[in-house]
Amino acid sequence: MAIFHKKSKDREHPEQLTPWERFQRDSAENHRAAQKSHHSWSGKRLRIGDKLPKLKSQRRRLLFKRVLILMGCFLLGAGVAGYFISPLSHVQTVTVHGNDQLSATQVKTATKINPGVALWSVIGHDQRTTKRAEHTQPQIGKVTTKLVGLNGVRVTVKEIRIAGYLSTGQHYRRILENGLILKETYSQPGGGSPIYANFKSGRRLATMIAQYAKLPSAVKHNISEIKFSPNKANPERVHLYMNDGNEVYATISTFASKMTYYPGIAAKMKAKGVINLEVGAYSYPFKNQNN
Repeated sequence: MAIFHKKSKDREHPEQLTPWERFQRDSAENHRAAQKSHHSWSGKRLRIGDKLPKLKSQRRRLLFKRVLILMGCFLLGAGVAGYFISPLSHVQTVTVHGNDQLSATQVKTATKINPGVALWSVIGHDQRTTKRAEHTQPQIGKVTTKLVGLNGVRVTVKEIRIAGYLSTGQHYRRILENGLILKETYSQPGGGSPIYANFKSGRRLATMIAQYAKLPSAVKHNISEIKFSPNKANPERVHLYMNDGNEVYATISTFASKMTYYPGIAAKMKAKGVINLEVGAYSYPFKNQNN
């Protein structure tokens, strides 16, 4: 019996098993592995099954949200389309601000902003409106628009003021303070702005206009005529005729800075005469005038 027990124990090692014993052992191991896999898969299937109601609920909520979004987009689109068709989307009133030398009608004509035009073509398109207005009316420097109420538009313009009238023989042409000489001619100059005479050089005239634009309004309105009158001592000399009866000699390049002294000097003069601002600043009555 002791010998038989030793032999059975030795057969527990793989190399000592008979083919039949090895087959039985492998079959038992495969059966245990299959049962283990079946239990594991069954457990997973049960856990996924537990989640199915939640997934269905999430899908229903997602579908409901999509329907709401589509309905919202449709209503928004319908509202936008209805707005553009309705009178609310068109300009009803136009008010003009900032204009001085130009009338409100001139501004409306130049900008083409009138009752009846679409609001969406006006609001937010100031740069395009400015270019269009400049082409029609060069005195318009900048245009800004603002929506007032539901369909009112406020148009604010920045004008380029008139610097005077250039004498061209028998006619006059307007000059703007930015140096632009307008094409339209007049038989008589307009009031309130000086006449520019004897200017042969465009560069000299442009410099003179730039200097004039720097003057205070009171001094500007007192100038009747600016005549280019150079001599050997001063090739930039200009001769001014003032509305108050005085005359002024000045230099183009220092014209703006020197003319600021004019009101004070003129106030101290006992009689009408000449104020010389070429070198320094002094005056003398007409009877002592020596050009």
